Amino acid sequence: MFYTYLRGLVIFILWTLNGNAHYHNKEKIPSKDENYILVAPHRTWWDPVYMAFATKPKQFIFMAKKQLFENRVFGWWIRMCGAFPIDRENPGPSAIKYPVNMLKKSNRSLIMFPSGSRHSTDVKGGVAVIAKMAKVRIMPVVYAGPMSLKGLAAGERVDMNFGNPIDISDIKKMNDEGVEEVARRIHSEFDRLDAEVAPYQAQKKGNIFLRILRAFVFIPAILIGILTIIFSFFASFVWDPDKHRK
Repeated sequence: MFYTYLRGLVIFILWTLNGNAHYHNKEKIPSKDENYILVAPHRTWWDPVYMAFATKPKQFIFMAKKQLFENRVFGWWIRMCGAFPIDRENPGPSAIKYPVNMLKKSNRSLIMFPSGSRHSTDVKGGVAVIAKMAKVRIMPVVYAGPMSLKGLAAGERVDMNFGNPIDISDIKKMNDEGVEEVARRIHSEFDRLDAEVAPYQAQKKGNIFLRILRAFVFIPAILIGILTIIFSFFASFVWDPDKHRK
């Protein structure tokens, strides 16, 4: 329930800031009854929100670096939304075991940025191993749009383009060659999706009248956000998401 609320609140705040988001090829997204791994090149702080919103009502778990959990409110938020911490220097077996179990036994899918940090293009092997062990498909999507908060607030166009689900059941072993083949398929689809959506990016600015309308609801949206932060701070002392998830 909190996942749905927070997803709606954040996308509403993003709408008041931007309101110029467009979603392409959503019909390619697997049905809500199928679990999958939603992958994208990590380009901004807000592309995960657009990803989660575009694929609703599906809910997700996602990996996040352990440092993000140090803030009480934000750490509680992402735990409530299914995030689990990863030590990038020493991931450990739980980095694979937990998402595989969730993909097999729950109704939640997994969001992953296989390149790891933002703006990196190096596809790592975790997504390949998890997809193989959980026997799920990989769903690629790319974000195209403003890379700065200033550009987002200026109403620059946002495009989310969904690709063809990638089936890796034909790859027998996830050795170096197998992981490399999965990375090749993901990269190929990312490149195709970027090229496909590039012409839309020429239309940068949104409608000025809609921007004025959104300005009127921005302050109420922020007030709701502040109240949510206050509530979350106190709730974090009472409710342990990890304990109840177990």
